[in-house]
Amino acid sequence: MRFSQWLAFAALISAVLLFWSLREVLIQIFAGVVLAMAICTLVEKIRSIRPMPRPIALMVCLTGLFLIFSLALVIVVPPFIEEFQQIIIQLPAATRELWEIAIGSINNFSEILYGDALRGSLDKRLLSNEFNPLPDGSTLANGVGDGIKKLLDIASDLGTGLIQLLFIIAVSLMISIQPKAYREVAIQLTPSFYRRRARAILQQCGESLSNWMVGVLISSFCVALLAGIGLSILGVKLVIANALLAGLLNIIPNVGPALSTIFPISVALLETPWKAFAVLIMYIVIQNLESYLITPSVMHRQVKLLPGLTLSAQFVFTIIFGPIGLLLALPLAVVMQVFIREAVIHDLLDPWRKRHLIR
Repeated sequence: MRFSQWLAFAALISAVLLFWSLREVLIQIFAGVVLAMAICTLVEKIRSIRPMPRPIALMVCLTGLFLIFSLALVIVVPPFIEEFQQIIIQLPAATRELWEIAIGSINNFSEILYGDALRGSLDKRLLSNEFNPLPDGSTLANGVGDGIKKLLDIASDLGTGLIQLLFIIAVSLMISIQPKAYREVAIQLTPSFYRRRARAILQQCGESLSNWMVGVLISSFCVALLAGIGLSILGVKLVIANALLAGLLNIIPNVGPALSTIFPISVALLETPWKAFAVLIMYIVIQNLESYLITPSVMHRQVKLLPGLTLSAQFVFTIIFGPIGLLLALPLAVVMQVFIREAVIHDLLDPWRKRHLIR
């Protein structure tokens, strides 16, 4: 290799190391971009309904968002926090109840197969330390309690999180005020011959993000509404907290819906076991409605992502960026899919294939 090639290779390695060291800041900037895209989408929606200058539409949008969040803090958040605390307190008791149900099921099954004689010995073995297929109720409950305490300790570290949140909000507001100016700055970083194409790719990324955000908001609202109605019909307590958790966790594909079932099942399990089973069936029905009816209806213009690619993106981005990578895995995957399809496949690989066929 020539000296210039070695120099280019060293510059590439240095750039990769620099991006890796700044990955936390970069993911926060991306979160600001996603939030800015949401604001810009709302602004354009307001202007399409009632034509007005963009600064006025932006002020109307920000004022409306501020009022909505203020009302949510006053009306929704206090009962949600109170009910969520009750759910956390009830989780160990629900774990013990689940353990007792499991022991009873094993005993009944053994009685059917082997009769009462083996059941007595099996009871002793299950309650002793010689044979214990699962940890005893107190150990499992203590483990759940310790895990919850660790989660609460992490959540209590609000200093760094508040600074990061303020940084994301500041970035999103600055981009929302002058989106075209920031887009042109990004375009200027590309070679001059590719800037027109880069502008079109960024436009497609923005449209894909906008479609994804609108679809996710509608889908999460429908899931929360259906969960609230279903839990009310079943008579399960703490409906507000469980319904909001179902809507919020629906933003995280694959992982979120599974986590959202834990809380209502725990509450229902302390009442009657059949309610817990009914809650599980109800959540499965809701998720199937969301996957096969709601999402295809509201996201027909969204970039199509394969489930395997979505799960892989969640795994990879969580390892690289941490919890915020899990939250932003889907928008990151949407942007990367557009970039790979347009820049790598259409602009790089397809012309190379044509030149290769000509030769």
